[in-house]
Amino acid sequence: MVQIVPSILAADFARLAEQIESVERAGAAMLHLDVMDGHFVPNFTIGPPVVASIRKVTRARLDVHLMIEDPDYYAPIFIQAGADQVSVHQEVCRNLDRTLRMIRTEGALAGVVINPATPVAMLEDVLDVADYVLIMSVNPGFGGQHFLPHSLEKVRQLDRQRRERHLQLPIEVDGGITLENLPDVVRAGCDWIVTGSSIFHTPDPAETVRKMNQTAQDAMAVRV
Repeated sequence: MVQIVPSILAADFARLAEQIESVERAGAAMLHLDVMDGHFVPNFTIGPPVVASIRKVTRARLDVHLMIEDPDYYAPIFIQAGADQVSVHQEVCRNLDRTLRMIRTEGALAGVVINPATPVAMLEDVLDVADYVLIMSVNPGFGGQHFLPHSLEKVRQLDRQRRERHLQLPIEVDGGITLENLPDVVRAGCDWIVTGSSIFHTPDPAETVRKMNQTAQDAMAVRV
């Protein structure tokens, strides 16, 4: 089943608990939390205290995306703060296999992320270790960017690989997803659709989540 995953990076932090409650009531079962360190990407966002605060106000799964240079050190800290799943970048992990196994040992699902310029082939030897794969459809660091169309082919490649290898491996896509391009992303084989601005920068985020969920379900019947 395809899931719409609101990214709190685009939320109004002065009303964060209220906005989380709103999208959760609208059917969002997972929230995406972007962690940026100002080194791996040119931006700073949230730390463990914010994750811990969010954990107190929602029952949704917390999907923490570490865009940082030292995920081996920080992943356990974010898991302790309440992360249910943690994704790390292939581009920054010196020993990706070990990092993914460590996240699992700490009690969370382990995801691996690739940037727009990183080919799917770089993941071939860890697909049986990762619990999910996140394909960035924008260059990481800032919200509100436009979707990079070649990301669809990367989703298709990964979908073919998981079917050939009989892997239960959700594919997540993050960046530039709108109501207009959502059907293409779903039909390409994506399971978890991360979107921030397209939800929280609308007059009624909850209604937008409902519309996106319906659009995704309609598109599932025509996977390509």
